[in-house]
Amino acid sequence: MIKKKKKLSAFEVVLYAVFGVLALVTLYPFYNVLIVSLSNTVTSVRYSPYLYPHVLDFTGYKAIIKDMYFFKSLGTTVFVTVVGVALNMTFSVVAAYVLSKKRLAGRNFFLSMILFTMLFSGGLIPTYLVVCQLHLDNTVWCMILPTMISTYYLIIMKNYFASLPPSLEEAARIDGANEFTVLARIYVPISKPFMATFALFYAVERWNGWWEAFLYINDKNIKPLQIYLRDVLVSFNTQLGSQAQSMLSGTKVFVQSVQMAAIIVTMVPIICVYPFLQKYFVKGVMIGSVKE
Repeated sequence: MIKKKKKLSAFEVVLYAVFGVLALVTLYPFYNVLIVSLSNTVTSVRYSPYLYPHVLDFTGYKAIIKDMYFFKSLGTTVFVTVVGVALNMTFSVVAAYVLSKKRLAGRNFFLSMILFTMLFSGGLIPTYLVVCQLHLDNTVWCMILPTMISTYYLIIMKNYFASLPPSLEEAARIDGANEFTVLARIYVPISKPFMATFALFYAVERWNGWWEAFLYINDKNIKPLQIYLRDVLVSFNTQLGSQAQSMLSGTKVFVQSVQMAAIIVTMVPIICVYPFLQKYFVKGVMIGSVKE
């Protein structure tokens, strides 16, 4: 049987057109960065603005890859992201599970203290002094330990665990499961979409983190990728410029191509994570649980 094609209504046409324009407006800055990163001085003078690539010049990317500090900062960022997300999820999930239990002694007091931190903080100077007194400055741990748990994410996780059917835990208790077993063998497996979502949120925050490193780290060898990107964009260093110039023969280095190339190589790795976690966003958070 031949299925008849569904005709689009006028409202749907307008809706698609509006969202199409919004998509173009959102994607064009990224497209423009890519075009500029592949450009050179001659092309930048002849053709502006950039609507499509007039030349494919990879000098900017080659200069970035040959810079030793790029790989050092990349290694720091990867370490902070992997270790940081692992600690974030471990402590957040455990704390949320404990706080979701009404039988916890002093539960309301703990929740009040946690909510208090969302409204008030110790301030920049006291925080700086604490980090320095704990000897976390000039180490990668200053980017991990002070932001171990996000209060906002913790509250959402706590509410999620509290919404799960009590029969799940009761059935496990009958089989002799303890608290750790209930969390690791029951709650976590049925919460994969939920866990993947917050793991992605934590990963993006870790990857894009720069403020702690800007405050506490002076050693250039352990600065993260975002500080490296800031240095390239704000103060185009001489070493990077000389590396780019050595690849050219008598042509002036197009500084913007190197800067835009740095943006691309900084942005692409974290974007590649999305396709692997996207499937969890379309699944229900109660997949695999017992239906009542």
